[in-house]
Amino acid sequence: MEFGFLGFLNLMGSLGFFIYGMKVMSEGIQKVAGTKMRQILRSMTSNRFKGVLTGFALTALVQSSSATTVLVVSFVNAGLLALVESIGVIMGANIGTTITAWLISIIGFKVKISAYALPIIAIGFPLLFMSKSKTKSWAEVLIGFALLFIGLSYLKESVPDLKANPEILEFLAQYTDLGFLSTLLFVGIGTILTVTVQSSSAAMALTLVMANNGWIPFDLAAAMVLGENIGTTITANLAALVANIHAKRAAAAHFIFNIFGVIWVIMLMPFMLDFIDSYMTSNYGASPINDPESIPIALSIFHTVFNVMNTLILIGFVGFIAKTVIRMIPSKGEDDEEFHLEYIGTGMMQTAELSLEEATKETAKFGEITARMSEFLRELVETDKPKRQKKLLKKIKKYEEITDRIDDELASYLMKVSEGSLSDESTRKVSHLLNISNNLETIGDIFFQMSRDLEKFFEGDIIFNSEQKAGVLSILDEIDKAFEIMVTNLNEDYDKVAIEPAYEQETKINKQKKTLQKKHTKRIETKMYNINSDSVYKDLFFACEKIGDHIINVSEAVTGQKDKDPEDK
Repeated sequence: MEFGFLGFLNLMGSLGFFIYGMKVMSEGIQKVAGTKMRQILRSMTSNRFKGVLTGFALTALVQSSSATTVLVVSFVNAGLLALVESIGVIMGANIGTTITAWLISIIGFKVKISAYALPIIAIGFPLLFMSKSKTKSWAEVLIGFALLFIGLSYLKESVPDLKANPEILEFLAQYTDLGFLSTLLFVGIGTILTVTVQSSSAAMALTLVMANNGWIPFDLAAAMVLGENIGTTITANLAALVANIHAKRAAAAHFIFNIFGVIWVIMLMPFMLDFIDSYMTSNYGASPINDPESIPIALSIFHTVFNVMNTLILIGFVGFIAKTVIRMIPSKGEDDEEFHLEYIGTGMMQTAELSLEEATKETAKFGEITARMSEFLRELVETDKPKRQKKLLKKIKKYEEITDRIDDELASYLMKVSEGSLSDESTRKVSHLLNISNNLETIGDIFFQMSRDLEKFFEGDIIFNSEQKAGVLSILDEIDKAFEIMVTNLNEDYDKVAIEPAYEQETKINKQKKTLQKKHTKRIETKMYNINSDSVYKDLFFACEKIGDHIINVSEAVTGQKDKDPEDK
């Protein structure tokens, strides 16, 4: 049988079937355990051991180390994880990906799961029509699981036999007996394969199938597995190209970690393979060197030993790795560290449920940026130096443009998230985050309009009297307290936020506005009214009251207060 163009299409179709099944199963798992996964993320601390366990758990759930490491890079990019924390998580992700290899080796090769795939789909299919969303999610898990192994079954049939079709890899066959050079060559092939299919799990499945069919010997299959570990890091580094400096450093740390592991394993390769061969012979009665059917289990052992040992060796050097990547990728200044705002517009979104964490963290940063505008406006009211006034006016204008951009990016990102598989709770959260973003953007617009009013005010060489200045600063004091509560709420677990402090502060803002309005009315009645300064003064404290309204809207969206019945408020 010749392996022609149709055979190639069958191979690609089988690979697509396998990856699609993994995607359906992964998304189903995320919807079933979406909240728990976010709780796992929130539990991350600087404790590197906890980070390793977290990375392991995430990868075991998502079923792809490439997806997990790209997520880690994007979490660092969005400020969800610190660099040191991310390194521990990446180490755990490398161990977590070994679960996929074991799943394929034990179930895919030892059990003919494809024979049970249709009955599994028959069980899952009716669940898709149930009213409970969690039941539907379990249906997706079952159907995805079945599709994955049907894809693996087709993959085993589609991958051609090298002996029957020597022309396919004829150019590689002559490089299989070059010793160390052959090892390096197949490390490179494993790397390219992983980058091409964009899934370490799919690359591992292909390697296992090729080895199981006797296409490649055990030692070169092991070299391909090492290459797949490098390929995973390239995927993350490509994602980090358009990210901020922190994400670039996290991706570089992942690359260093895996490259170091591959180097020391290549040096000790003969000893490791001999050890695994002895273990397999004594425990399974079959040598992976002579029996291709035993290679999948042997490769899974090799993959696990490599990642566990590499983590144990390097876990004590997390701080050193962090310092190394900081030296490798130095800061370009304040703009790179603080004002890089494309946290969520990087194309790194991999999983809908977990992507909500990025959006939530970005929204909290959005709140902090908007709160800074109050500081600039306060200084603008206080200062009488023209140069400083111009600088502050430019700064407020710049921040207003930033708020517009974040709102656009956040809305676009959340729309993409909502197109994915989401639980009902996550769907509501998308709506709340859109509401928050809209209110924050409006606050930015109001601050900008206030600065424009003051700019005209300064151009006319008009100044506030001491009473007017004190009045504006007094309501800004209350606004700042409201911002403090709002930012705290945005950074908290939304389920644990209490709305009462926000309501109390909003009442104080309204009360202060009424006080200033009464004094302003008295000035008109006593004919102390100055049309130039008093009209701007009135606009300012009215604008502050509007800002207070939008701030409370944000806290209400955080707590889901507007979704509740009036009597529950």
